[in-house]
Amino acid sequence: MLLEGLHIPLTTPFHQDGRLNLPKLAANMARYSKSPAAAMIVLGPSGEPTLLTDDETHEVLRTAAQAAAPEKVLLAGVSCDSVRATLTLADLSATLLYDVILVGAPSILQPQTNIRELLLYFQSVADRSPLPMVLHSAPARVLPLDAIVELAGHPNILGMLNATDSATEIQTILHHTSAIRHEVLVTPVFSAVTSRMKFAASHALATIVSANSLSADRPSATTATSIPPALRTRTKSVGFQILAGATQSVLDHLRAGATGAAPSLAACAPQACYEVLAAWKDDDQPLAEQKQARLCEAALLCQAGTGNLKFACELNGYFGGWPRLPQLPPTAHHRDALQLAIHLLRN
Repeated sequence: MLLEGLHIPLTTPFHQDGRLNLPKLAANMARYSKSPAAAMIVLGPSGEPTLLTDDETHEVLRTAAQAAAPEKVLLAGVSCDSVRATLTLADLSATLLYDVILVGAPSILQPQTNIRELLLYFQSVADRSPLPMVLHSAPARVLPLDAIVELAGHPNILGMLNATDSATEIQTILHHTSAIRHEVLVTPVFSAVTSRMKFAASHALATIVSANSLSADRPSATTATSIPPALRTRTKSVGFQILAGATQSVLDHLRAGATGAAPSLAACAPQACYEVLAAWKDDDQPLAEQKQARLCEAALLCQAGTGNLKFACELNGYFGGWPRLPQLPPTAHHRDALQLAIHLLRN
């Protein structure tokens, strides 16, 4: 799977009493689908996945997949403490036509000390997962460099979401994984081909009937197998793909070799985050730096808690809702500061 462009880490909407608000999740996904983002991350770093029950996790994955536009790549956050539970969610994600699973270190392991167990966990999931995997290196659970390099050689591990601020680490990882290549399916204009695009194309082909089947002497409809598929594809060779996950460092990470970005601020300001990538891709460095600078104040405020990020979503027309306890909504001081910061990031 091609991991390029803007990836939006979705929040998970709740009612004030803590119940899931699935209609609002679907509405957010439908609106994100109209943005220039290339992909959506469901139950990723902004989705409060550890606060959901198993049934709620299944409902969120199902609702988001059904509401997404077919051309948007879908990543499912399926991290659990056990290999078995993680694979159960990976299997569900495959049946829901997700494209990639996002997996971070289990909470029962210390990434810097339990190296053998950490490698066993990721390798076991990658061996049996029906979907390719992207590693998640979070600020609080940074994956060791040696482990990343070793895991990058697995044929079912395509890349990493790096949510740390270090651009130097990205350069080092890419240097050590430079020999790794993956063949991914793309469209004629080199955008990603998703599972839902392939399903829609195969379904359309299966329902086409031949002209002969409509004649009086051949009343029964038959599939016209001679008609070529509507979906045209080609392959592209890519290396170990890295997504920039820290909003303040998106531009630095792109310059270091990241193929795309998944900043948490994209949940409330996808257009503003996309403009950084667009200016960088056009090699307009002064504009890219200007676009990056205006993200920083809002990013720092949103890092203060999920409640702040959800309030920022409300300011830009997306449904944020309340965070689930024990997390709290922003204070009055933070709300005022967010209103000022988000004002320049209107979509």
